[in-house]
Amino acid sequence: MSRTSAANTPRQLHLNVNILHSGFVPSAWRLDDADPRAFVDVAHYVRVAQLAERAKFDAVFLADNAAIVDQIDFRPITALEPTILLASIAAATTHIGVIGTASTSYNEPYNIARRFATLDHVSGGRAGWNVVTTADLPSARNFGHDTVPDHAQRYARAAEFTEVVKALWDSWDDDAFVGDKQGGRFIDVTKVRPVAHEGRFFKVQGPLNLPRSPQGHPVLVQAGASGDGRDLAARHAEAVFSASQSFEESVAYRRDLHVRAAGYGRAHGVQVLAGLTTIIGATEAEALKRRDELVDLIPWRYSLARLAGTLGITPDQLDLDARLPENLALPNGGNGNHTFFHATLAQARRGGYTVRELIRALAGGGGHRVIVGTPEQIADDIEHWFKGEAVDGFNLMPDALPDGLAAFVDDVVPILQRRGLFRTEYAGRTLRSHLGLEPPTRVDVTV
Repeated sequence: MSRTSAANTPRQLHLNVNILHSGFVPSAWRLDDADPRAFVDVAHYVRVAQLAERAKFDAVFLADNAAIVDQIDFRPITALEPTILLASIAAATTHIGVIGTASTSYNEPYNIARRFATLDHVSGGRAGWNVVTTADLPSARNFGHDTVPDHAQRYARAAEFTEVVKALWDSWDDDAFVGDKQGGRFIDVTKVRPVAHEGRFFKVQGPLNLPRSPQGHPVLVQAGASGDGRDLAARHAEAVFSASQSFEESVAYRRDLHVRAAGYGRAHGVQVLAGLTTIIGATEAEALKRRDELVDLIPWRYSLARLAGTLGITPDQLDLDARLPENLALPNGGNGNHTFFHATLAQARRGGYTVRELIRALAGGGGHRVIVGTPEQIADDIEHWFKGEAVDGFNLMPDALPDGLAAFVDDVVPILQRRGLFRTEYAGRTLRSHLGLEPPTRVDVTV
């Protein structure tokens, strides 16, 4: 729960949109009004962000990959570097937050601290960093490695990485900038200090070479369902992107994060923003028809390969008209993506689906929950999860962009507003104000 919520004010539903190029469903780029080149067109991303800002969304979110990890013979991929793209989005908007992904596996703390502090400055205090580790072999090979570091090592590096980034953001006091023309005094150097960090993975002198950003720190976001991922989130994250498939699972996940956060002395917990794909129709039958038409535009070979990759098996182990194999183990001996493996397996087991039925239920996607229905049905589901404290909000992934988001903005958001669940105007201009987060307290920079 946020600090604002703890101060006896009503909980506020939070909504982000994940601008996943043409949309969540792999075939979205094939729709009649879709632009196949949207994945590398900054104007496409700006249009989606402006649409979300019109609806008073908290933020736009961009995922990232450091390699080609999808089947580019069929679908677009995450191609543009997030922070550069988000700077363009920030220049074309005024209020909406801009959250970008950067991996701790193949970056350095100083670069990331500087990059996101810069984004916070140029956006006027709207930046957030989604902290991830990277588990795929193609990315490792792009950075000169023949193997992927094991899970524990990746998260140990991520924990130290995040500590150093926060220390660099704290290496300037809020009032270090003076700018005294009369006295010829520009910076109070007693309020700018090195971090002098030397640890297992990094040696960083510091300080950062730019003043503390408008939010103090960009908002820290994390995505990961493993024990190590939850612990990293509990220690550092202010919001978490989750992939829960059921209400009960999400309630348990959120409670666990709050308990872990309390163990680190964080009394206000971590906000949970669950991934949610929406497929909207004027009637339920119309929505189901849209879902089926989109799925039918996806080659079965693509869907089988994608599902097999999530589960860490080969496509020939999957039979479209049979259920998933029994006793599936975590991919790569536990060194794969825990989040989507568990979410996909949970969906399959709960629904008793065959592989064909599972692919359709997932809308050809990879592990996030999909709702197919009318605006009223979707609003009911969101209200149930929010009021039942399974989530604090959602990271939306509309089936297709921009029209799937337009349907949500025009038809679902007004229902949520009428029910008093979602804002009708922004209360402030920073991402922290949208999320109900106070500025971070500056700490001793020595880590």
